[in-house]
Formats: sequence, structure tokens, C-alpha cells
Amino acid sequence: MKYLILGAGPSGLTLAAKLIEKGIKDIIILEKETESGGLCRSREVDGSPFDIGGGHFLDVRRPAVTEFLFRFMAENEWDRYERDSRIDLKGRIIGSPIEANIWMLDTDTQVKYLKSIAEAGSVSGAPMPDRFTDWIYWKLGNRIAEDYMLPYNKKMFGEELDSLGTYWLEKLPDVSFEDTLRSCLEHKAYARQPGHAEFYYPKRNGYGELWRRIADSLGDRLKTGVAAEKLDIEERSVNDEYKADVIVNTVPWTDFKEIKGASTDLIERIGKLKHSSIVTEYHKERMDTTAHWIYYPDEDKRFHRILVRHNFCPGSKGYWTETNLNRYRESENEHFVNKYAYPLNTIGKNEIMTDILSEMGEHGIIGLGRWGEWQHYNSDVVAERALLLAEKLAG
Repeated sequence: MKYLILGAGPSGLTLAAKLIEKGIKDIIILEKETESGGLCRSREVDGSPFDIGGGHFLDVRRPAVTEFLFRFMAENEWDRYERDSRIDLKGRIIGSPIEANIWMLDTDTQVKYLKSIAEAGSVSGAPMPDRFTDWIYWKLGNRIAEDYMLPYNKKMFGEELDSLGTYWLEKLPDVSFEDTLRSCLEHKAYARQPGHAEFYYPKRNGYGELWRRIADSLGDRLKTGVAAEKLDIEERSVNDEYKADVIVNTVPWTDFKEIKGASTDLIERIGKLKHSSIVTEYHKERMDTTAHWIYYPDEDKRFHRILVRHNFCPGSKGYWTETNLNRYRESENEHFVNKYAYPLNTIGKNEIMTDILSEMGEHGIIGLGRWGEWQHYNSDVVAERALLLAEKLAG
């Protein structure tokens, strides 16, 4: 075929659907699971939707993306929300991000946090560190680092925390010391809004419903239950069965059992890519909060985040937890293991990916999306990148 797409998550599905819209029909998409959607799949649990990959929402900030996706699931099938995310800080619930909301704490704690931030390296003019753990102290000072950022991120990333770099921190809200001080004086948050400041969520289904509908539109071009195990980069073939002019890979490079024709350096670079795994678990109890999700730095709690689904999925029951696989202890609750949850932004990763994508590109193989590019992209971002790639491929 002309195009072979590996993986039927948001990036692969969007690319295939857009290429077909452009009149290119000689496409096959392979998906190892029996259903499409990747990390954005949904199941029904206890009579209401459960997004098995954790918290995934459709950000409103990319109109070209929403316009395209609404062709498959109309805008009137979605509710629109203003983000309400919070932090459980030693039993006190405050808004997120923490720097913009320490005014919600008692006066003595506010003073301690403000003093700590004022003494931080980012305020004193010290150069920004290369390691994430050092950056936390540099940016926020000792108190917030040790009370929130370090324990939370250790729960989320585990032993890999010290290997993370700082080049990816544009995803985090940038709150200045002046804005933090102003928020304490005026008792209101001052901060650049983080991702999903406003988002869409389906009225009657889980987020996976969108991707299921796109998958259905592909017909027999989508082959589920077919794992891409062997990649021959010189022949541009997969499993010695599927061959294409161009292969677009959206699955983890580390998941191939064999990459034939690759240089030793390429195999070594792929072996250096790191990821984290999470478990999502359903709890039937109803939480008395209006928050959409809550972060938990308390190390006595194994999970790092709760998603309060009845606050963004009307009629739902209970809540979900997200827990790093290494911290999870199996219970009788319904749960799902996501081996590939987050690509880790380890030091040197961008240089590694530049080399991988360059060598693969020489053989007509393109990396796309969270795993093909090994970037912590949200679903709206990978859809945008898929639309741009479709335009490029279609000429």
C-alpha cells in the first residue's frame, strides 16, 4: 500500500482519516489491541464510562483540531468545562498550580512559602539547572519542593525522577514570584493557565467514543489484533507481510521485537528511551467536591491523582485513581494497567530522538505522536500534528 500506519491511537486514527479525506485511500492501519483508541480508550464500568488510560480531555485551544474531530462527533454531543484542578496538601485542598494558590493556606504557611520562593535560584538569578529535581528547588524553593513537587513527582515517575531533564517544562504553568505575592495579597490566583484550562468531554460517553467513531469510518483499512513486531526498515515492511511506500509509526519504538536493517547505534539509542506505566482503578464512593481532578503528594497514598468523573461526565458514579505501576497494590476494584503511559523526558532524550527519526526518515519511516516522537503530547496536540503531516504527505 502507499501508507502503512502503525497504531490506532489518536495520532494514527487522525492521520488515516485526514488522508482519506484528501482522497488517498491506499492505506492500512495496524493496531495490536482488539479495539482502537490507544490511551484514550473507554470501557463501561459500574454503568458509566471509564477512561482506562487516565485523564484525557479535548482541549479547546486548537480550532482546526476540534473542527476536524467534530465531523465524527458533533459539538452538540460535548459539554464544555472550565478546568477545576486541585491539590490535597496535607489534608488542605487548594487550587492548582500551587504557586498561584498558596493564598488559600493559613497565614504562617503563606509566609514560609513566600520566603522560600524569594530565596529560590530563579529569583536570585542563579542559572537554570539541567536536572528536573534541581530545577524544582531552583524554581520554587525548598518548602514547596519538599512539601509538594518532589513527593508528587516521585510518586508519578518513581526511580526515573533523577534522570529527567528540564527542556520540557513549558508544559508547566510559569508563575512569577511577583504574581505569587500578588495572589496572597489579593486572595485570587494570578497565573498563566495550564493545559486544558477549558476542555470538552462527551455528554453521554467516555472520551474513547470519539476515537471509536473515527476507527469505524476507516472500515477494513483498520486491522485490529495485529501487533507490529518486526520492522524491516530497508524493505519498509512489517511482520514480513505488510509493505508500503511510507510507514508512519505511532507505537513505542521499544515495543518492536526486531528492527531489521537498523544500525547498531540506532538499536542502542532506542534502548535508551524510557517510559512510565500507570494503573487506573475505579472506586464506587462518591466524592464531595466540584473538582475535576485532584493531585496527591502524600506518600502514604499510593495513587498520585484522582479523577472525579461525575463532575465532568454527568450521571457517572465514583472516581478513578492513577497510580504508578511500581507503587500499585492489586485490589478487588476494577482496574486497568497501561504499560506505556508517559514517555519520560530524560536528559539527552531529544538528541536521541533526533537521531532515531533522522535515520528512520532516510528509509521512508516517520515517527508521529506521543510514542512515535516520544514526547508527552496530549491528544489534541497529536491530532494537530497528524493533520499537519497529512497535508504534507498529500502534497
